Amino acid sequence: MKKIMMTGGGTAGHVVPNLAIMPYLNKLGYEIKYIGSQNGIEREIIEGKKIPYFAISSGKLRRYFDWKNFTDPFRVGAGYFQALGILRREKPHLVFSKGGFVSVPVVAAAKTLKIPVLAHESDLTPGLANKLALRFVDHLLVTFPDTLSKVSGKGILVGSPIREELFQGNRKKALDLCGFTEDKPVLLFMGGSIGSMKINETVWSALDQLLEDYQIIHLCGKDNMNPQYQDLKGYRQFEYVGEEMKDLLSAADFIVARAGSNSIFEFLALRKPHLLIPLSAASSRGDQIENAESFEKEGYSMVLKEESLTKDTLLMNLKSLSENQKSFVDAMSSSSLGNATGKILELIEKYAK
Repeated sequence: MKKIMMTGGGTAGHVVPNLAIMPYLNKLGYEIKYIGSQNGIEREIIEGKKIPYFAISSGKLRRYFDWKNFTDPFRVGAGYFQALGILRREKPHLVFSKGGFVSVPVVAAAKTLKIPVLAHESDLTPGLANKLALRFVDHLLVTFPDTLSKVSGKGILVGSPIREELFQGNRKKALDLCGFTEDKPVLLFMGGSIGSMKINETVWSALDQLLEDYQIIHLCGKDNMNPQYQDLKGYRQFEYVGEEMKDLLSAADFIVARAGSNSIFEFLALRKPHLLIPLSAASSRGDQIENAESFEKEGYSMVLKEESLTKDTLLMNLKSLSENQKSFVDAMSSSSLGNATGKILELIEKYAK
């Protein structure tokens, strides 16, 4: 039996693509194990899947001044030696990395031990972790064609892996869960794995008008639910959802979301008309802005800048999204960007020794 060690963490976006390929790896007979951080979101997600999990020390890689910049390199160093010990003991045939801070010491240790490494980059411009990891990987699998010129000849264009379960959602199950009917379209708000207070507050300020036209599912993020609206008819809020996500996506007629690469490729695959509100450049490295602009250029998405987000602009853009939904669905239906899962599995089979 071949062994594969997966890694990646910090946000759900560095874990979800790994989940997409795990069922297929199981079918191919791989033994799957995972290296992640001690307290990151990846630990809860992976241990929930009953995958053996090894926690290592990790430090955040920052582009700005912080006193922790002086201590975190020692944590990364400790993580490298911990990963080295784990990989020596477990002897995987390949390491597959989805990026994030915790992945850097893991791929560096794999390089030291001459274990093949494949990494995947979701965004148009690689994140800092994958930029640092580039010297240690055999190939960086990329999602956008424009990324190839940024990765020193190591890139392979594959697209984004989509969880097969998302195509098996049950609309009626979601409507029953939310107490909704078939009388009005369903509008799904997603603020990312940790939520967005800017989006949340704008939704709450516009609820009266929104509920005239839609039934609303609102993913608020951890500890962000508003008790004032807990029993409001036609509105259902959640902190975070797991297995129910496929059903909620099936029920959604329209989606408002951040512009993380994993999410927008899921919307594309499901042909869901959507409005993207990317994280602003002031609070991110600008990756979501690039992702959103790329999809907008292809005609897949409407985009509203976070700096321009108000109750009025939200309502105006949703009206336009509804009126032009056919053009967005047609553009998504003609897209050549497919599910990357098959391509990734072929490369894993090729490089696993």
